[in-house]
Amino acid sequence: MKFYLAPMEGITGYIYRNALYACYDNIDRYFTPFIMPNQNRCFNSRELNDVLPAHNRGMDTIPQILTNNAEDFVKTALELQKMGYKEVNLNLGCPSRTVVTKMRGAGFLAEQQLLKKFLDEIFDRLDMKISVKTRIGMEDAEEFYELIEIYNKYPMEELIIHPRLQTDYYKNKPNLDVFADALSLSRNKICYNGDLFTRKDYEAFTAGFPQVEAVMLGRGVLTDPDLVGHITGGTLPDQERFKGFHDLLCSEYEKVMSGDRNVLFKMKELWFYMIHLFPDSEKYAKKIKKAQHLRDYRAAVDALLRDRTMQMPGGSEG
Repeated sequence: MKFYLAPMEGITGYIYRNALYACYDNIDRYFTPFIMPNQNRCFNSRELNDVLPAHNRGMDTIPQILTNNAEDFVKTALELQKMGYKEVNLNLGCPSRTVVTKMRGAGFLAEQQLLKKFLDEIFDRLDMKISVKTRIGMEDAEEFYELIEIYNKYPMEELIIHPRLQTDYYKNKPNLDVFADALSLSRNKICYNGDLFTRKDYEAFTAGFPQVEAVMLGRGVLTDPDLVGHITGGTLPDQERFKGFHDLLCSEYEKVMSGDRNVLFKMKELWFYMIHLFPDSEKYAKKIKKAQHLRDYRAAVDALLRDRTMQMPGGSEG
């Protein structure tokens, strides 16, 4: 099985990816948060920093592009190709209302004729690998059966399917019936994405779909950065290793961000997920959330790690 890191805007940037790679190194492919080009530029400064080869050494990194304009996609892909990238990923999955109302991400799925024209152009003009990350439709799962006919017309490197509708956002359960149909209907290689948070989730999924050769993990890895290790090697939670990951991540944010407030915003965003590794930790979570300075934040984290033992969600203690 191949394991991919899902792109999550504002969270899985190059600093997070490098810390994950340095401390765990068990992800096969890292997909960047989306680049949103326009007619005036391919990248803003954050996007450029995220894809610079110097910021992605040693990792198999795939830049993701979010647009409904074929010219902008091609222009950006060519710039990435100059940097040495051999593959780009098209975002047809983002369910955010601000994205969807501009007919981007999952919003593009509602305009199938325009989507087909877009795909015609980018596959015709680009001499590089193109993968697609998609949802199964906007409002009705039946939409997927028309979408898969479109997708089958193109030699995709991979079709990554998150089997939810745009209107589901991240609620409800992934539609595994539609995913099963996708496996039988698709002419392209399929990767699964959606709600694999624990080893138990992974084992249940692979028991039902043993033919799947790649899965994309998002919120599961944000919660448990060694999720892949637990899945593949049966490793137990390692509190010292987790502390090393946390400390490296925090120090790297400090190097590129000015002021405690910006660093704390990034770290607190991650604790929304990671706190679930520590049972009965509500008072510690509250102190982390309330910290206004890095010294107070570090004291709160140190207290948590001293007083509570890591436990995999639904799993064993370290």
